[in-house]
Amino acid sequence: MQERIEAFLHYLSAERGASKNTIDAYRNDLGGFRKFIDGNGFAAPEVEKAITRDSINAYIGDLNDRRYAKATVARKVAAVKSFCTFLLDHGDLQSNPATQVDSPRAPKPVPKPMTTTEVDSLLQEPRKYDSPEAVRDTAMLELMYATGMRVTELVSLNLDSLHLDPAPSWIRCLGKGGKERTIPVHEQAIEALTSYLDDARPALLKNRPHQALFVNRRGERLTRQGFWLILKGYAKSAGIDSHVTPHTLRHSFATHLLRGGASVRDVQELLGHANVSTTQVYTQLADEHLREVYENVHPRAK
Repeated sequence: MQERIEAFLHYLSAERGASKNTIDAYRNDLGGFRKFIDGNGFAAPEVEKAITRDSINAYIGDLNDRRYAKATVARKVAAVKSFCTFLLDHGDLQSNPATQVDSPRAPKPVPKPMTTTEVDSLLQEPRKYDSPEAVRDTAMLELMYATGMRVTELVSLNLDSLHLDPAPSWIRCLGKGGKERTIPVHEQAIEALTSYLDDARPALLKNRPHQALFVNRRGERLTRQGFWLILKGYAKSAGIDSHVTPHTLRHSFATHLLRGGASVRDVQELLGHANVSTTQVYTQLADEHLREVYENVHPRAK
C-alpha cells in the first residue's frame, strides 16, 4: 500500500499543485491508516481487499477509541476518502468503499481573537529590546497584524514582494493554491519595515545575499517554526494569558476590521479566502461584540 500512497502524494504535488505542508499532512494521515490496516488483520496483497468499508469504519472506531479530537478524525477520514478516489480513478479499486462510509463532522470552532489592548502590548514588546532581531520581530508582527497574512505567506515573502515607494504601499503574497493577492499596508507597519530593511536586515545578513525578506541570525530565510517561537516568547513576556499563535493574529485582523465596519467581501479578499462562507465565521465574533456593546450602553438593556 505504501507504493500507492507515494503515487498519490506525487499526484497531489505534480498535478494538483499541493503545498509541502499539505503533502506532509496527507503523508502523516495515510501513514497512520496504513499502520492500522497492517496491524489489525486487514492487510492483503491487493489494495482492494485491504481498503474496504469495514476496514475504514474500524479505523474510524479506533481513532475515536483513542480519543482523537473530532476535527482530527474528520481530517484523517477525509484523507482516506481522497486516497480512495485516487485509487478508483487509477484502476486500483473497482468501486469506492469510502462512499459507503459516513464522514465525521468536525465542529467549526469559532476563532478567538486578541483584544486590541493585547495586540498593542504584543506589538510593543520587541521594541523593548535593542538588537537586529528585535527590529526584525517588530516589522514581522506589525506586518502580520496589518495584513492578516498566514504565517507561511509571511515567511515566504521576498524583497520584491514589497512596494513601499511611492505611496500607497502594498505587499504581494502567494496564498493557498498559488493564488496571488495584493494587500495594502498602513504607515505604522511601513515604518517598522523600513527600519528593518535599512539597519537590521543588513546586520543579520553580514553581506550574504538573500532574496528572503525576513532572515534569521545566520542570514537564512526565517521558518514557520522560527516565527512561532518568536511570537510565543513575546506573548509570554507581554503577559498575555490567552493562547497566541500565528493564526491568532490573522483572526484578530479579520475580527477587528469587521468590528470597525469593513464588509465581509472586503475582508474575504484581504484574507485570500476562496469562499465567503469561510470569512463569515468572523461575523459571529463581530456580532457578539456588538451585542455586548449594546447591552452595556443601552439604558433599557441593563
